Amino acid sequence: MSLLVEVDPDRCMGSGNCMLYASGTFAFDDDGLSTVVSTDADPESQVRQAAAMCPMGAISLTLVDETAQ
Repeated sequence: MSLLVEVDPDRCMGSGNCMLYASGTFAFDDDGLSTVVSTDADPESQVRQAAAMCPMGAISLTLVDETAQ
């Protein structure tokens, strides 16, 4: 199982909270919004904390079973 991390650009307000918790996973794009730059740079617990601390709920996490393809 792997963790699919996505940021909804329509919900993101660019607070940067996600980068405080998982700076290897998230970065600002050219519009000043958060984007996923790596899915394995930070421990899953930090990525989950980043998602929980997003004030707009813009980060979604989905467990993906790679064997069920």
